[in-house]
Formats: sequence, C-alpha cells, structure tokens
Amino acid sequence: MEKVYQGKTKDVFALDNGNYLLKFKDDCTGKDGKFDPGENSVGLTIEGVGDVNLRMSIYFFEKVNAAGIKTHFVNANLSDTTMEVLPAKVFGHGLEVICRHKAVGSFIRRYGEYIEEGADLPAYVEMTFKNDEKGDPLVTKEALVALGIMTETQYENIKKMTQDITKIVADDLLEKGLVLYDIKFEFGYDANGDVMLIDEIASGNMRVYKDGEYIDPMTLSELFFA
Repeated sequence: MEKVYQGKTKDVFALDNGNYLLKFKDDCTGKDGKFDPGENSVGLTIEGVGDVNLRMSIYFFEKVNAAGIKTHFVNANLSDTTMEVLPAKVFGHGLEVICRHKAVGSFIRRYGEYIEEGADLPAYVEMTFKNDEKGDPLVTKEALVALGIMTETQYENIKKMTQDITKIVADDLLEKGLVLYDIKFEFGYDANGDVMLIDEIASGNMRVYKDGEYIDPMTLSELFFA
C-alpha cells in the first residue's frame, strides 16, 4: 500500500481497488498534555484511543448510513485498526464542520462576553478552514461560495447533514446518560459533487458531559460500550 497522507490522528493509504485505508493512531489533539478536540496540533498520546475511536466510528457510520445519509464508510478491520473508505475530495485544503449544542471551547473563547459558558445553542453549525498556522479560521457560507470552494447547495446539504448526524449521536449518548455539548465532522464530495461524511465519528471529536462533568475520550468510550 502507498501512504498518501500522514495526519495527526490517522494515516491514509491508497488501495488497489480505488478506495483508501485509514489507519487509526493513538495520538490526540490537545495542548499542554490535555485533550481538546478544538486544538489543531497533537497534544498527547493515549494508548488504545485509536482502537476505541475506530469502534465508535464503525458504530455511528453504520447508523448514519442506515438513516440514508451518505458517508465514505465501506468496512473496517479492528485487528489492525483500519477502516476502508470511498474516495472523496475535500473542500478547499480541508474544512472542519462543528455542531454546537452548548457554548464551550473556542465558541466561548470568541463570544464569552455575550453568552454564559454551557448555555444552550440551537444545533449551531460553523465551519473552519483546516490551517494550523492561522488557527483554523472561521469561514462563512458567502465566503466559501465566493472562493469557489463549494456551492450554496453543497453548503446547505452539509449543514443539514451535520445537524441530522449530530442528533443521531446526541440521542444515542443521551440514552446512556451522556450529554453532547459539541462535535466536529469533516465532509467531502464524490465525482458527481455529492456531499458525504468523511473522516471519523469518535470520542476524540466530541465534547461530552455526564452530570455536568466533562468526560475524557477514553472514559467516554468505556461508558459508551459498557
């Protein structure tokens, strides 16, 4: 297999059948040794986190696919922590899509003078460019369209898909007594320009609380699969 991309939490390999293979790693984004899904650099390594991230991704990708929402998921192999996915082009040089149910993290850092930490948000969707040097800057729909990165239709599709997928995840967590505060996704598009969910759906990409207390990714995965 040919390695085509080395990411922070996953490496990507090209397969002979035209699909790609994602190899999940134990690295997590964060700062000063603390996990933070909003950070843009690897902050720590947690043994076994790649395995649990893959397990949770399989679980939710299958649910999302069953709901009729297009994803890149094909199959997975837990023995070598890999997931086979369909080819997809990313928007621009990479775009992150965040759905927020509560005001925490970078949202409260930006807008804390207008809202209390932990306040409810209406499945608020925002997009940021993946650019470490510029701190993953926010970008509006109008800018994305003006820059030729996506069409208005693609933007609206991503927004709706994001809110629908977030509801699937949040409802599932709530059944286990867990509250989703926010979650980060990535989207791409196929040869026909149709939008699909890519990357992963895992504890490392979400903030979850139980009884008002933040749950770290490994503990979340343990609680989720208990």
